[in-house]
Amino acid sequence: MYQPSTVIITVLAFFLTMVMIFIRPKNMNEAIPATIGAVIVMLSGSVSLADLMDIGSKVTGAAVTIIATIVMAIVLESFGFFRWTAALMLKVSKGSGIRLFWYTLLLCFLMTMFFNNDGSILITTPILILIFKNIGLKNGQKIPYLLSGALIATASSAPIGVSNIVNLIALKIIGMDLYLQTAMMFVPATLGLLFLAYLLLLVFKKDIPKEIRLHSYTLPLLNNNRFHPLQRKNEDMFEKQKKLMIQMLIFVFIVRISLFVASFLNISVSLVAVLGSIILLIWRWIHLKKNPKDVLFKIPWHILIFAFCMYVIIYGLHNIGLTALLVEHLSSIVNGSLLHASVTMGIITAFLSNLFNNHPALMVSTLALTEMGLKPLLTQTVYLANIIGSDIGSLILPIGTLATLIWMDILKKNKINITWMDYIKVTIIVIPPTLVFTLIGLYLWLLLVFV
Repeated sequence: MYQPSTVIITVLAFFLTMVMIFIRPKNMNEAIPATIGAVIVMLSGSVSLADLMDIGSKVTGAAVTIIATIVMAIVLESFGFFRWTAALMLKVSKGSGIRLFWYTLLLCFLMTMFFNNDGSILITTPILILIFKNIGLKNGQKIPYLLSGALIATASSAPIGVSNIVNLIALKIIGMDLYLQTAMMFVPATLGLLFLAYLLLLVFKKDIPKEIRLHSYTLPLLNNNRFHPLQRKNEDMFEKQKKLMIQMLIFVFIVRISLFVASFLNISVSLVAVLGSIILLIWRWIHLKKNPKDVLFKIPWHILIFAFCMYVIIYGLHNIGLTALLVEHLSSIVNGSLLHASVTMGIITAFLSNLFNNHPALMVSTLALTEMGLKPLLTQTVYLANIIGSDIGSLILPIGTLATLIWMDILKKNKINITWMDYIKVTIIVIPPTLVFTLIGLYLWLLLVFV
């Protein structure tokens, strides 16, 4: 048993950390309050040195994998992928605002599949901003593309565990391999994304411009470190860039497939991801003569610091009895029917995610799950329901995920005004039904294939 002072300090550290992340005074980086909170928790005595070693063993592999995928995204940017993709989307949209909307959602989904949810936000948001500069949309007309894209990019981390650092950490705790997680989750989660996309179209249909026109200036593409306008005479250069971009995307796709193969063969997933990023860095060095050192300054290290420190705080709450309390109150719920367990736990995790952010919410629910002594299939089902609650249900409030906080920060830096109220007016309509739809879909899929 811990001293009452230790319990009080740990709980206060958690709540103060969440308040600081929520209000973000002077645009404070989320990693700062998380770090301060973690230090306070360690000083209180609720987290020991042995606990830190255990945390490190759970977080390190996931962190390395995420860093490797972000490095791949940075390499693509160096080759002009952002500008090339913006030009391609304008080209294939053929002047249709609705067509551009669907291509935006497809791009956000693919970027999360190829990289991860945070990386997808860092890639797709600048691409959309580049597009807006060339079609001259009003602020209200930008919201359908930006907000829908952000929701799809973040929610798309649900189908495969490797697309979200907190999913990878939870996967490690449960002891479930990446291959099995994807087999059980990909179909219902993807159907949930399609359902969400349709709801977003219904909500934004009146705001999406029917026609889009290029602005008076044209979109530059990167070619041999020089910028050229995208004009008819430059079509050959565009096609040349296309060949290079497709080659690089095929390589990234092969690396992603290799992660699942590695998980199935019990080979280190992080090692495969690192090898893939190293090859891309060498490719860039040879092609663009760019030293890999610059990548160190472009990696958003604060994401990893935030994840680690939040895990320390949650571990402190776990040690003082929070998860035992959850186990006591949730065991009767989880031990019911598979459908009841899935829907109830998914909604609870979604509620906690919007209240505290999905990192601590999923960590708490996963730690509690490991102590319930459930049968393997029920444990896996509840874990997957928690993932749906964490990755999709968390999107009602911007505080729910780190990816949406990053997204709002990018918009602010580019002077694009989307308020919390603009965000919530949409998410309160589309996220709850999507959450329930996906949870029921998970139950039906598992019943059809795995039971």
